[in-house]
Amino acid sequence: GRVNPPARQNHRIVPITINGSPWFLQYSPYVYYNEHCICLNSEHVPMKIDRACFAKLLDFVRQFPHYFVGSNADLPIVGGSILAHDHFQGGHYTFAMEKAPVETTFTFPGYEDVEAGIVRWPMSVIRITGEDPDRLIDLADKILLAWRSYTDKDAFIFAETDGEPHNTITPIARRRGEKYELDLVLRNNLTTEEHPLGLYHPHAELHHIKKENIGLIEVMGLAVLPARLKEELAAVADALVSGTDLRSSELTEKHAGWAESFAKSYTITPDNALDIVKAETGKVFALVLEHCGVYARSPKGQGQFLKFLASI
Repeated sequence: GRVNPPARQNHRIVPITINGSPWFLQYSPYVYYNEHCICLNSEHVPMKIDRACFAKLLDFVRQFPHYFVGSNADLPIVGGSILAHDHFQGGHYTFAMEKAPVETTFTFPGYEDVEAGIVRWPMSVIRITGEDPDRLIDLADKILLAWRSYTDKDAFIFAETDGEPHNTITPIARRRGEKYELDLVLRNNLTTEEHPLGLYHPHAELHHIKKENIGLIEVMGLAVLPARLKEELAAVADALVSGTDLRSSELTEKHAGWAESFAKSYTITPDNALDIVKAETGKVFALVLEHCGVYARSPKGQGQFLKFLASI
């Protein structure tokens, strides 16, 4: 290989054992964050979120307590992943979601020893924390099975339509000192006439920034944005400085309405223009995550979220 890009065909993979079965670990050729690693099953089996998945994630962080590990969802649309091979992503990095606090605590009957609640985050996240990983596996499995079959017409959540399942979970495991922690992000891949790419997916008005599926890394708060934006956002910043009509260029036309909406809130100069555009892009990404959350970030939406938790 050479320094840029790495030769992917000869990436070294390290044998590891996860939950009693042979797996491999390799470092990602993309390196989205520090020590970004991929764990892959030695057998070619499809990805599946189930009780065994939770056990594997917690066994990994038992062995590597300084790493987080998580899995993309196991349904199309609600993950950014290859579903044909069982694998996880991990690494030595603190995501924004890990720093987000629990805003509404909740006690699951029979699991009083497990701390639980809704995380203050744009997406719909249940966090469970405890010293005994087996208790977390048990409770996570209960939550998953309840969510797989859960329908709430008022919240526009349907477990299936025409036999096609819609509900799944994006799980993330980490250690907090001696405790184990699982974040369970509720996902649903329902499509509608108005939102053919997915109702709980970036909506059309945000596609000028992000149209692609939201996977594990983005769920946790790190935006993986299309490469086209590097040139396009630089052009938007230049146009805002020069006063050029944003609709006069192919590079900036799709961003015109958005850029005009925030430009009046700032005094834009050549020195700060790109930083402002980047900060506003971050706000759009937060909205992208809200669109992907199955429960709205409103009193009504959070009430519907608690209704689901109470049903478990």
